[in-house]
Amino acid sequence: MPKISIRPYDPHSFQTLSGSGLPPVLARIYAARGIEDSGQLETELTRLIPFGQLKNITATAALLADAIAAEKRLLIIADYDSDGATACATGMRILRKFGANVDYLVPNRFEYGYGLTPEIVRLAYETKRPDILITVDNGIASVDGVAEANRLGMPVVITDHHLPGDQLPDALTIVNPNQPGCPFPSKNIAGVGVIFYLMLALRAELRQRGAFAASQEPNLASFLDLVALGTVADVVKLDSNNRILVQQGLQRIRKGKACAGINALMQVSRRDARQISTYDLGFMLGPRLNAAGRLDDMSLGIECLITDDEAYAADIAKQLDELNRQRREIESAMQESALAKLEDTLSARQPDIQSAHSICLFDADWHQGVIGILASRIKDKYHRPVIIFAPGNDGEIKGSGRSINGFHLRDALDLVSKHHPELIRKFGGHAAAAGLTIHGDAFEAFRAAFEQVAQTLLTPADLTRVIETDGDLELSEIKLELAEMLERQVWGQGFPQPSFNARFYVESQRIVGEKHLKLKLKKLHAASTGDAAQAARKSAETYDGILFFHSDPLPDVIDAVYRLQINEYNGKSSLQFLLEHWFHADNPVTGDAH
Repeated sequence: MPKISIRPYDPHSFQTLSGSGLPPVLARIYAARGIEDSGQLETELTRLIPFGQLKNITATAALLADAIAAEKRLLIIADYDSDGATACATGMRILRKFGANVDYLVPNRFEYGYGLTPEIVRLAYETKRPDILITVDNGIASVDGVAEANRLGMPVVITDHHLPGDQLPDALTIVNPNQPGCPFPSKNIAGVGVIFYLMLALRAELRQRGAFAASQEPNLASFLDLVALGTVADVVKLDSNNRILVQQGLQRIRKGKACAGINALMQVSRRDARQISTYDLGFMLGPRLNAAGRLDDMSLGIECLITDDEAYAADIAKQLDELNRQRREIESAMQESALAKLEDTLSARQPDIQSAHSICLFDADWHQGVIGILASRIKDKYHRPVIIFAPGNDGEIKGSGRSINGFHLRDALDLVSKHHPELIRKFGGHAAAAGLTIHGDAFEAFRAAFEQVAQTLLTPADLTRVIETDGDLELSEIKLELAEMLERQVWGQGFPQPSFNARFYVESQRIVGEKHLKLKLKKLHAASTGDAAQAARKSAETYDGILFFHSDPLPDVIDAVYRLQINEYNGKSSLQFLLEHWFHADNPVTGDAH
């Protein structure tokens, strides 16, 4: 049974925020997310961390400026997810604005795997013959790939945000906030953010050299739609710097200034650009872009983002939408198979999931491009670190993992590798997500080793799912205006969208769209019983509610976690409660509606 926990907040921060003019409910919400003063909520570009704080960035900008002046051939090596695609598109678009001779290459995950491998380096050499390689959203762990590039006479500029291993690649230069000795305070910046910052530094270098004396200087803010999409889709923590990047990108999209590709993705996703939100970027546009890398080739997604031809972008977006539909079908079948396999595995090994600290599953029929999504679904269902494996190449199997709070997945894989050096052929990632490759015959041994590490690192408290909320709302706070204020803010990973919890009478419920419950709800207050409670129920205000993907009837009284939502219908806006979780009320016969 999940545990509901109300987010604590610092009283001093609350007082400071309230004193600056914020309504108490907003002051409480922001204080609970670590905001200490209203200045941290401002999103002007002038508040971005200066690019000069990134280690090696000035020298790297000078190196690229020299390469552009010498008309050297630059080749971007991208990753095959949304962050990699938007990072590649950002680099391509801006470098072309600067007059660079630049092309890109993105590994097909099924043939080459992740990152700057020796194989992708040789492909680059044979097909593109670049003078310099530039990685985006990868490269920090590519020791062998960089060595091969050096051997072939193609020096490498690494831009990445992932955690480094014990050895850094012998690159020409590295720009990564997570490399040793880098003072850049936002360690959470996405790969697209890193290349954007490098482009800011490059523009400053070119400006100093007089490159824009006879032409208009490019406005790099015009590329923040790409930065926003990649940042949200990569699920990095939305610290203050990332929130600025995302908010500025959203504002551009809302004003109709997005690139043709993002406009096309919004069109196939049936999103209104004027109302675009982080939810739309993360759950509508991002998955369609990711579908190219999962099922086909991310070159398709990158082409969508770098073209200025609206018709061409629209055609690609339709292909991406179809790939995403196929991905959902594959995922649904895999999830059904995984749950059945998990039930069989648990019944054979232990009485129930509670006695397992981790979950590892493999099936020879599963699709390598969808295992990460499946791992996330299983993790959400069972609140355990999960690694899902699918067939790779040459007798290998590839795993994609997702983790829970309190269990750093990459560090856990590092421990497995140290305890059992023969098990893992390669791995990488970060706290919440990671990937690895093992030999097909090593699955059972790996599962046992991973479970052993999980049992060592995880406590019973870690294995209890905690649903954090912002507590209850006063009746005076439940207004459409509050929902509108909350909608204007950037929410996401590490800066969660506010949710609240309360007890409700379910006054009426009906099925809409064949699979959702439309509700009429009244809030309770556990202060009175019997006749007084019933009288209070009659006089209480009724609120609209919606519970998606649930068609079974709810009990008369529920405890629920909900969000405030703006419901648009027939041109009118109204407030409704979006139920995220519900439970049978502990004591349904008492309570005072209000």
